[in-house]
Amino acid sequence: MRKVLSIALLSTTALTAMGATAKTAEAAITVDSTRVTVEAGDTYKSIAANNGVTIAELEQANGRVVGGFDLIFPGETVYLPSAVAATTDTTTQEASTTDTPATTAQTQTATTQAVAQTQSTASTISTTGTSHGTFKISFYDPAVLGSSMGYGGVAANLSVFPKGTQLKITLADGTVMYRTVNDTGTFAYSNPRQLDVAMPNASIPSYGVTSATVEVI
Repeated sequence: MRKVLSIALLSTTALTAMGATAKTAEAAITVDSTRVTVEAGDTYKSIAANNGVTIAELEQANGRVVGGFDLIFPGETVYLPSAVAATTDTTTQEASTTDTPATTAQTQTATTQAVAQTQSTASTISTTGTSHGTFKISFYDPAVLGSSMGYGGVAANLSVFPKGTQLKITLADGTVMYRTVNDTGTFAYSNPRQLDVAMPNASIPSYGVTSATVEVI
């Protein structure tokens, strides 16, 4: 009789553990193909494992320090690098097989216009301002996220830089960019000393995350 009870108890414990594991694996709620919403009990490790990416890839996609301490909260949005990469690869493949000279010309014209807009903005804005010190800088392509905001903006913690604030951003490699705060995001909201700069995906630096001195102009 005791042996039967012991076997039943072990079976119940095993089923409970399996149920808990299944629940953890399904904890993060998929919003769409590029992001998930954090649920209680989620970690970067569990989200990465459930979506077939490495923790480092997930950290880079979300502007986190690779190998750092990843603190997340229920309700927070975490972006999936594999989904963004798949979208970019699909677009590239389609472009390589269907591009015509007209399409290529349109792409070149759009790039030229973006550069001209940046140069025009730089020529009309004062090159000196009030320094706010060093910030962590990450990059994102609004178009990949389905936004039509364009590439003249930057996401920031709005308690630090309200919308409409014009910034001069000097990257660690000396590159100077002028951007207007037009949005906030999970990364910038959670990290007041971080800015998320809008930039075409093809132009985003390979290092992904860097530092910069920031001035309000």
